[in-house]
Amino acid sequence: MHLIIQGPNVETTDLKQLAKLSGANGIEQTSSNVFRLANASPHADIEPLCAQAQLDFAFVPETQALSQIGLVVMDMDSTLITIECIDEIADMLQLKPQVAAITASAMRGEIDFAESLTRRVALLAGLEQGALQCVYDERLQLSPGAERFLATLQQHNIKTLLVSGGFTFFTDKLKPRLQLDYTASNVLEIVDGKLTGKVLGRIVDAQGKADHLQRLREQLGLKREQVIAIGDGANDLKMLGEAGISVAYHAKPVVRAQTTYAINYSGLDAVLNLFV
Repeated sequence: MHLIIQGPNVETTDLKQLAKLSGANGIEQTSSNVFRLANASPHADIEPLCAQAQLDFAFVPETQALSQIGLVVMDMDSTLITIECIDEIADMLQLKPQVAAITASAMRGEIDFAESLTRRVALLAGLEQGALQCVYDERLQLSPGAERFLATLQQHNIKTLLVSGGFTFFTDKLKPRLQLDYTASNVLEIVDGKLTGKVLGRIVDAQGKADHLQRLREQLGLKREQVIAIGDGANDLKMLGEAGISVAYHAKPVVRAQTTYAINYSGLDAVLNLFV
């Protein structure tokens, strides 16, 4: 196995200590702030050392290559983008603290996602549709490295699916902007230019996300090991479980504990460094 070390600031002293702990027989810098420690083995002290130094680490097979991947499935809120859209929409009604608290509880897995979404959207009843555009224009930002990440996937002819418990208003705009292949999300009911406080159709919840991944994987004729899934919240766990390689991106502890890799400090393009 190779031990991949990356982060905003990688100190030589930390690298040498990690090489010693893992028994690696070499340190190679593959790009800026990214290092590969060859022939490394796990050690109990590696995780706490990396946490203290704010470094991302991953043990990856020597032969793990991006050319083997056919599909990448991503969550939207707090993964592809930096915000939780529904929290920012609620801020237009001065309800962000109430809605954000429900969002956080759902992401930690404390309450059912569909129930949480229904409760949150109900609080938005009466909001002008134009508020959604304000959130997109003024508050929505891509996660660091997102554009480079997606561009590289496209260069390798890897299909992309953005599947979200958020809303089509945002995924429909991001799809052409980022040249995403597929999107799936929830539809807000709007009547006379105002939100009714209801979601139309079946809610894209944890199982819905997993179903979308599974259907597309089968449609594309891919094996499980040819799929990468990336998410941050408890409602992503079933989707992450359907992929051969799962990545927790700046995620809740419950997610980090159940994924192949975790990216806690680097940008979204750090996922690329786990492959040759």
